[in-house]
Amino acid sequence: MAAHNILLVEDDPNDILLLQRAFRKAALTNAALQVVTDGDTAVAYLNGEGEYSDRDHYPLPAVVLLDLKLPCRSGHEILAWLRQQPELKRLPVVVLTSSKQSSDINQAYELGANSYLVKPMGLSALVQVVETLNLYWILLNEKPEIQQY
Repeated sequence: MAAHNILLVEDDPNDILLLQRAFRKAALTNAALQVVTDGDTAVAYLNGEGEYSDRDHYPLPAVVLLDLKLPCRSGHEILAWLRQQPELKRLPVVVLTSSKQSSDINQAYELGANSYLVKPMGLSALVQVVETLNLYWILLNEKPEIQQY
């Protein structure tokens, strides 16, 4: 298994496929991508509830890639919830969304996002984003201690 887990919270099947393809093209051997498709499932995963209680199979991520427009709970709601959890509040969250609206950007940072990226157009640009995310958030960034349940 890869040394670091990345949780992708994304509901658009096309974006999921493109990101999975970008991760494969970037040939990351140190990171594995887990995918959940709605806000409630993201919270269950991060809380280790239900099927996600097996932390060997569903480990806490080193970083969360979070879309804003999601069913059940928005990305903003997930961020607000996450930052209120004593065990998880230091977990790095990179918003990866198509919205360039300043209200979305400002709200994400106010709620504790560590970074805000707009999804690029095209696979090669997305591969560059994935490689940069890996370099910064997985290889270079010093990770906070996150308590396992």
